[in-house]
Amino acid sequence: MKILVVNCGSSSIKYQFFEMPEGRVLAKGVLERIGEAESVLSHQANGRRTEIRQVVPDHREGFDLVVKTLLDEKVGALRDISEIFAIGHRVVHGGEKFAESTLITEEVIEVIRDYGHLAPLHNPPNLTGIEAAKSLLPEVPQVAVFDTSFHETLPPYAYLYALPYEFYEKYRIRRYGFHGTSHRYVAGKAAAFLEQPIERLNMVTCHLGNGCSITAVRCGKSVDTSMGFTPLEGVVMGTRSGDLDPAILPFLAQEENLNLREVVALLNKKSGLLGISGVSNDMREVQQAASGGNRRAQLALDIFAYRVKKYIGAYMAVLGRLDAVVFTGGIGENAPGVRAAICSDMAEIGIELDVARNEDPKAKGSRRVSTDRSKVKVLIVPTDEEAMIATDTLEIAKEEVTKNPRNV
Repeated sequence: MKILVVNCGSSSIKYQFFEMPEGRVLAKGVLERIGEAESVLSHQANGRRTEIRQVVPDHREGFDLVVKTLLDEKVGALRDISEIFAIGHRVVHGGEKFAESTLITEEVIEVIRDYGHLAPLHNPPNLTGIEAAKSLLPEVPQVAVFDTSFHETLPPYAYLYALPYEFYEKYRIRRYGFHGTSHRYVAGKAAAFLEQPIERLNMVTCHLGNGCSITAVRCGKSVDTSMGFTPLEGVVMGTRSGDLDPAILPFLAQEENLNLREVVALLNKKSGLLGISGVSNDMREVQQAASGGNRRAQLALDIFAYRVKKYIGAYMAVLGRLDAVVFTGGIGENAPGVRAAICSDMAEIGIELDVARNEDPKAKGSRRVSTDRSKVKVLIVPTDEEAMIATDTLEIAKEEVTKNPRNV
């Protein structure tokens, strides 16, 4: 069965086309600069890369171009549009309504629209992609997979802020958490790697990329996570500040003559690794500058590692017993020096990295990088959010087809 996975941004459509349940990627690509003078589709299938440049005024025509490219005899991966069994959509915010992935109905669309004010940069374009896909393929089952749903198992004492309770009741201000699809995927893969039922394992999963989040996973369920009401909270990220004293906001507004929107933009887009180092938001460039003697770049690395270490230690206390620390994401998977800094001086609490395993340039895929005597296993598990979305989509669409065969 063929599943199309779609992730719509404000001016882009990322996609992967899967043969399921094998999980084989038949094609993938990204359409960028939608609505600009010239849009660019970068498409890959059958080992061949294709670039298409043309005017794409909106997501509806963008989705149409993606499907036409998939159907192209020379560069595509489809013989007929009827081969698309279902479409899975990444949706950032499901609020408190969705604790799991769900079949998209008109009611679901309305909820996604309602939560747009909590994720104004993400939910509206996610919804635009859903509407474009439904317009072109109205009979194909479509599934929403939410970044927030994995964290709906957080207990109230973990997700509530110590604000007047009325603000939670009125505005649903609480910790939602993000990157849930990635955390769920790597936790499952880590359990498989360790050959243990996930229901018996406690883990701290570290999704470290340009955006970063840490999650405490008890027996397969998220019980705490570093991102909060928005993705700004938590550890230091590429351009996001992470945790800070909220009194800094009015102080900056007054001293720098900024309005609230400008202060929030500063925290989201000009802080983090970029703000500290003054070099880049890209960890690779920051590391290169630090190795060349750049003091601020080294400071950025030190702060990044220190903040992640603090969260791991805090979540060890939350979990009571820790079986594994799992690194994933662009930094988590590919920066051995960062992993070493995070795990340094933690042997006394059961975390001991193996230098050779950690720095092995030939090692690929899921692997252990802790010593044999380390009480807590330290793992690298490559994330694959699209594969997780495809898996959920297949399961939900099959159930829908079984119940309503005439709808397909």
